[in-house]
Amino acid sequence: MTRDAFLGGRLHLFQPRDGYRAGIDPVLLAASIPARPGQSVLELGCGAGAAVLCLATRVPDLSSVGVELQPAYAELARRNAHDNRIDLAVVTADLSELPQPVRHSRFDHVLANPPYYRAGAHSPARDDGRALALGERATQLSDWITVAARRLVPKGYLHMIQRVDRVPDMLAACEKRLGSVELLPFAARAGRAPHLVILRARKEGRAAFRLHAPVILHDGPRHQEDGESYAAELNRILRDGRALEWPIS
Repeated sequence: MTRDAFLGGRLHLFQPRDGYRAGIDPVLLAASIPARPGQSVLELGCGAGAAVLCLATRVPDLSSVGVELQPAYAELARRNAHDNRIDLAVVTADLSELPQPVRHSRFDHVLANPPYYRAGAHSPARDDGRALALGERATQLSDWITVAARRLVPKGYLHMIQRVDRVPDMLAACEKRLGSVELLPFAARAGRAPHLVILRARKEGRAAFRLHAPVILHDGPRHQEDGESYAAELNRILRDGRALEWPIS
């Protein structure tokens, strides 16, 4: 087990040394959500709590719930919330069998960082926890979006981070469930194809689809020296806990 700093030390999380470990993806996901104090938030597949706890660190007084399939990660999320003095209710459950209190609740925001790879599309990790976090098994990407749509209040938002190659799957799953769909891609460097994307969709939304220009993660055309080379805006998000501002068009 390691204890790692996030948001410039504003948040510290215990994570397995050899299992699934949060990188910048859940931090970007949390930063993308326009939550306000007093609103309710549900994270599907919260793992050790990185995304929902980053969000709660930036936005105080949220009513937050995390759902996690793996008991060991659910317990880590509870421990991390307690140690950081953040109010987070963590439920150990499968998305297809949510307990009654969650099924009967609606949320202003749902966030999710589902497994990136389709079943059989990658070599599974040797660690079972990491394998479950990275690769689909019985629960498909469309199931995540279906569950999210059901848990949202009218006009509530879903935010989901995924690989770019899963965009067709996400858009198909949003059809007739969620509207006002926006995609914010992320590219490692200027001139390179995006590799990640955050989907924003709204329950009962009616706005036209929007594909935004990619956010560039690193300065310069290539990695030239040891250490990080994040762009200034990314550093403000990752180190200072700032929100990720969506383009206005």
